[in-house]
Amino acid sequence: MILIADSGSTKTDWCVVENGQLIRQIFTKGTNPFFQSEEEISNEIATALLPRLTTDALDAVYFYGAGCGFPDKIAMVHRAITKHLRVKGEVEVNTDMLAAARGLCQHDAGIACIMGTGSNSCYYDGKQIVSNVSPLGFILGDEGSGAVLGKLLVGDILKNQMPPELKEKFLTQFNLTPADIIDRVYRKPFPNRFLASLSPFLAQNLDEPCIRTLVSDSFKAFLKRNVMQYENYRESKVHFIGSVAFYYKTILAEAASEMGIRLGTVIKSPMEGLIEYHK
Repeated sequence: MILIADSGSTKTDWCVVENGQLIRQIFTKGTNPFFQSEEEISNEIATALLPRLTTDALDAVYFYGAGCGFPDKIAMVHRAITKHLRVKGEVEVNTDMLAAARGLCQHDAGIACIMGTGSNSCYYDGKQIVSNVSPLGFILGDEGSGAVLGKLLVGDILKNQMPPELKEKFLTQFNLTPADIIDRVYRKPFPNRFLASLSPFLAQNLDEPCIRTLVSDSFKAFLKRNVMQYENYRESKVHFIGSVAFYYKTILAEAASEMGIRLGTVIKSPMEGLIEYHK
């Protein structure tokens, strides 16, 4: 019996797999060691995951998460897992980027991308990630992500770059004032989650030209600043995983076509592919 986890900044999808078959799926809050302490991660496992498992004895754990690209962060998550779970075999902590690559490409080469709360990309040779353009987070990068779409949206709303009726609709729908938004972005924890939670407003109003242009331009920025840096991007299919890519697939496909990029698989979650990979 193995446990596979796919964790972003917003939520973690834990799947208990026995003999290659999914037998239990559990969702908890997102885990990101860049924004959370070891104690916070450990507490989430103890209170939200452990009580919903039928046993704490496992053969292996494969954890894929945002922020798990550095040795100290990997060690932090590893300790939090082994503190609460009795694991007979290996406990592997990897990046969410490797989860996307394995889930999308299995053992074939290709360009794998994440477009959810955050965004990222890599060139995967069928075994490992061989090239990666640093995503840089939602302040400096993360083009096309939910957090950046939300950031661009509230920036345009508060700078009066959208029609007044659209601004009023947005503030009413989310029960926000400009002061609330400033407070949530600059003073409260997890501003990336807050901004990403606003991005569905874009999907609901795609018939507004200014909204559609905002989304399209952000996707083109992702393709230009990330995908087009890989040498063989024209020959490779470019695959996407994540809620933003999944729900805005039509606009993503239009942006890719305009830029001469071959769009491959677009799915919401890598978990089905990861279960197949770990079989």
